[in-house]
Amino acid sequence: MATLAALRTRSFLSNLSYSVHKVGNYLLVQLKPSSRTCIVKRGQILTQIPKVTLLCWGAANATSGVVRCHEATLARQTAERKSVAKVQVHKLVFFLRLSVRALMLLLKFAPLILLYPLTFISSRWASRWMDILLWVTESSGPTFIKLGQWASTRRDIFSPDFCERFSRLHVSVRPHTWEHTKQCLRRAFGEGWKGLFLFEDREPVGSGCVAQVYGGWVRVDSIEDPAFQTLIEDMEKEDLLEAWEVPGLKGVLGTLRGLWKGKENEDDGQLENHSYPGSSHWDGAEKQRLVPVAIKVLHPGIRRQVELDILLMKVGAWFINCLPGLKWLSLPEIMDEFEKLMIKQIDLRFEAKNIETFRENFKDVDFVKFPTPLRPFVTRSILVETFEESEPISNYLSPEVPQEVKQRIARMGVETLLKMVFVDNFVHGDLHPGNILVQHGSADEPQGRATLTDLWDTVVVSMRPVPATLQLVLLDSGIVSQLSDRDLINFRAVFTAVVLRQGEQVAELILNHARANDCQDVPLFKKEVAQLVDNALDRTVSLGKFQVGELLSRMFGLLITHKVKLESNFASIVFAIMVLEGLGRALDPNLDILELAKPLLLRKDAPDL
Repeated sequence: MATLAALRTRSFLSNLSYSVHKVGNYLLVQLKPSSRTCIVKRGQILTQIPKVTLLCWGAANATSGVVRCHEATLARQTAERKSVAKVQVHKLVFFLRLSVRALMLLLKFAPLILLYPLTFISSRWASRWMDILLWVTESSGPTFIKLGQWASTRRDIFSPDFCERFSRLHVSVRPHTWEHTKQCLRRAFGEGWKGLFLFEDREPVGSGCVAQVYGGWVRVDSIEDPAFQTLIEDMEKEDLLEAWEVPGLKGVLGTLRGLWKGKENEDDGQLENHSYPGSSHWDGAEKQRLVPVAIKVLHPGIRRQVELDILLMKVGAWFINCLPGLKWLSLPEIMDEFEKLMIKQIDLRFEAKNIETFRENFKDVDFVKFPTPLRPFVTRSILVETFEESEPISNYLSPEVPQEVKQRIARMGVETLLKMVFVDNFVHGDLHPGNILVQHGSADEPQGRATLTDLWDTVVVSMRPVPATLQLVLLDSGIVSQLSDRDLINFRAVFTAVVLRQGEQVAELILNHARANDCQDVPLFKKEVAQLVDNALDRTVSLGKFQVGELLSRMFGLLITHKVKLESNFASIVFAIMVLEGLGRALDPNLDILELAKPLLLRKDAPDL
């Protein structure tokens, strides 16, 4: 019986032909009957049985491999179909959101376009139309608010009335919920975020169009950033004799009594009263290791909304650019520049990097201060930085403030800006009064005061530094302006030509380095610029001060008239000079920014012009 089975198996297998194919990581073996006949001898049956067994085993393994390969192929095809379906759903959702957003914006801005001819009837209608445009911009979301703020700096393109109105476009946005803030903290730092932060309140201290800011505290021992550790060491440094300043034995005994009792009676402040999800985890000893911080959190959905709005703005800019007479504005290029600005605005890591650059640039300047970003707590959506206790610079505009204090603050602001522009080539792009604070600083001045200390039979004299009375604190460094080497040389050359009363040279430099130039009468443009510079300098002789802001404002008017458009960063820096000079003159009417800039413009190591 066994011999008969072996003969049948041998006969069947001998009449099979096979082919081998590679499918992925597997071998596909195909077996099919052969047309040829095979004659089996009885004496060879026993010797062929091992071969038959091996062949059957290989066929079985090949079959199982084919099955596994087929299953993997089916799984991959299913996953690809699901992925394609998911992409199609996302595209459909994006198209629907884009259509709805476009319809909403069309309903808002279309009436303004239709009513625009009324602005030519009277200045009253023009003012009303501008007010409506400002309101529509405020109600259209963060992207349009930022566009309005940025457009107000382009005085080489837009009218003075437009720029003046939109420069005040600093609105307070309704804050997002505490639940979203908790979700951002959990996503960034895990479930252990409650052991890192202590919030003084669930309500933010301020809310802008991109993010909102909370006040709180953070554990010192949870921060490994070297810059922050250096700051903590500086904060904790104190004079060895600080606790011994009360002269005589009474002061010594009082100090010893305080050391004996320890710190159990120290007041923990209001931390116990703050409603915070994890406040019970903080005991008295830990609360002494807390540092006040400002916690900045992006609004929900801000990235997708910005993407939609930028896309629609680009489409609108393309259509406007097709209109005759407006091509010189190069609106598509302007939108590309604005897109780069907004991308950095909605990624808080860029702001942290800018702050670190400013801190490095001003490390040797004792009257300017920037917050310290805490690197372990910097993400795309969250920025934690030290909280700087200070007051707005507008508080110092009051008549009660001594004039010498106002003059000192004005000079500090101008010197700060000139260093940014002509020394560092890294300029704060949002220097409105809300981002400039004044703090009674702690930086050391060269002079000091002597302290006499009576230690029983010894009198110790120690020199303690006198803290600087005032410091400027600059906030919101998300927007910065930098010039290329070529543009920086040109910028220096323009201001130097103004100092040297070379009006036509100023016009020549502007024309040669303009982003777009559709000037129809170049000689007239040069003549008007020369007259403008000469008149400004003549007024300097008569009034004893140089009005840079007025000169630049009239210069922008000439640029609009002759259709000359500046480089974006060039215009932004010029506008920053105008804003800060206006603020400085409100503090000190005799401020002369050009006189302060002369040492930087005319120094020997300045680049060749």
